[in-house]
Amino acid sequence: MSNSMTLKEYFLLYKDKRLLNVFVLGMLSGFPWVLIGSAMTAWLQEAGLTRSAIGFFGSIFVVYAFNFLWAPFLDAYKVPLLSAFGRRRSWLLSMQLLMLMLVLGIAFTDPSVSLLWTSVLALGIAIASATQDIAIDAYRIEIMSEEEKHKIPAGAAMATSGWWTGYSLPGAVALILSDQAGIEWKHVYLVLALFIVASIAFVFWIKEPKSAIKHKSVAPNVFESIANTVVNPIIEFFQRNGFKIALMLLLFVFLFKIGEAFLGRMSIVFYKEVGFSNTDIGIYSKMIGWWVIIIFSFIASGLNIRFGIVKGLMISGIAMAATNLMFTWIALIGPNTSLFAATIIVDNFTASFATVAFVSFISHLTNRAYTATQYALLASLGNLGRTTLASFSGVLVDALNGNWALFFVITALMVIPGLVLLSLLSKRIND
Repeated sequence: MSNSMTLKEYFLLYKDKRLLNVFVLGMLSGFPWVLIGSAMTAWLQEAGLTRSAIGFFGSIFVVYAFNFLWAPFLDAYKVPLLSAFGRRRSWLLSMQLLMLMLVLGIAFTDPSVSLLWTSVLALGIAIASATQDIAIDAYRIEIMSEEEKHKIPAGAAMATSGWWTGYSLPGAVALILSDQAGIEWKHVYLVLALFIVASIAFVFWIKEPKSAIKHKSVAPNVFESIANTVVNPIIEFFQRNGFKIALMLLLFVFLFKIGEAFLGRMSIVFYKEVGFSNTDIGIYSKMIGWWVIIIFSFIASGLNIRFGIVKGLMISGIAMAATNLMFTWIALIGPNTSLFAATIIVDNFTASFATVAFVSFISHLTNRAYTATQYALLASLGNLGRTTLASFSGVLVDALNGNWALFFVITALMVIPGLVLLSLLSKRIND
């Protein structure tokens, strides 16, 4: 990846129409986090659940951390009844259809009456979404040839901006709609189901990557299938990087975004407790945050090409930690919309910078012979910190007796271990 690319050459990368598909697929990846993330968190808070309970509800996201376990099957097989659509699209369509049914089911639940049933349906959405992400990530990497690695940051920017579009715009619709007279959360979820219908139409329209079409879909026998799709990708990763460096890389991926995850898991609860309405959250956190993410994702992509992935990760990690302290300021002075807007702008800038750098980083580490498995493994480790550990975020706030200011200071400090590891790895990674 060259850091000598001119600004003009960088912008010319986006003439590639394939990147538009990457953007929309990013939207498909981000949207489920509205269903079981921001919208669900607001619903649970209004249903009277405690901070700790809401934090533990987030444990359903743990499936994102383990989707690498079944990623090999997406490399090896097509979904039988949808095999005509190709290896990647057959999985995308099947997961979209499953999510549509689950969302329609969740629309007619009430977490204040049956939290278990709501949780089961939400877990189903998480599993379908995590499986869909494997196919999306593989599609994004496979759509480019081996000679187009210089386009990885551009693809990461499109994927990042797409993810935040899918998360922010429907999220804003959900939160603003929930504040309207006569509208219940079940109505909100029925509206959200329409986004999935549009997603299904898009997957019908796009073409299968050429490399996915050429790939053999079935191994000769079960044992060889396991070796080819589970064992070999992991062995190859350790052999290529060396055991010590491979472990350090995996630990860095695990630790890098833990602070952001703790903050994100409790953000909706914090906004509502500090005095912002659902409409405020929808406008400031989602709508303003969305266009900031879109703009800065492309700027971040250019910066990562200029600085290199490692320096980009270091700068974004420091900026991400500093930004968390702005939330401390809100906690101290209360629901000031001007400060809220400023915080969202800065937070989304650093988040987009960090995400583009992170996606570029793990894409750079992936061997195309095992695209889905290795990318899913690395992405899953990042999600592990964001899910398992962040589920204790509500417990931490309760342990601090609701001291949100101190909570955000702690989340800022959580980035330090990851940056120390990155510093140790910097001389060994060729970006």
